[in-house]
Amino acid sequence: MSSTSLLPALIERFFTERLTRQQHASGHTIASYRDTFRLLLRYASKTLRRAPSNLQLGDVDAALISSFLDNLESERSSSAHTRNLRLISIRSFFRFVAFEAPDYSGHIQRILAIARQSG
Repeated sequence: MSSTSLLPALIERFFTERLTRQQHASGHTIASYRDTFRLLLRYASKTLRRAPSNLQLGDVDAALISSFLDNLESERSSSAHTRNLRLISIRSFFRFVAFEAPDYSGHIQRILAIARQSG
């Protein structure tokens, strides 16, 4: 799998294989995770000035995700609870990615270490 197709392929497999087939996630959970990724990809695209289809796995790093989460609170007036739900979705995806792309393990560990917001 080429590095340019890795991120889109992993996102697709996360939704179709992990959430739907393996975890039998509810429609509400899948919709919430979908919304998280829609917002994250839009934010990453704007921040990195790249089309979402051109984003690579390495582009979505801990700094970008932390900035995205901060943006949710400041620009979208999201509560700490909503921010933490978005973080849960992102962590779930990167726990899946850890098994699929072990060469990104350091990258993934930094993302999984992002702290929840209290409050």
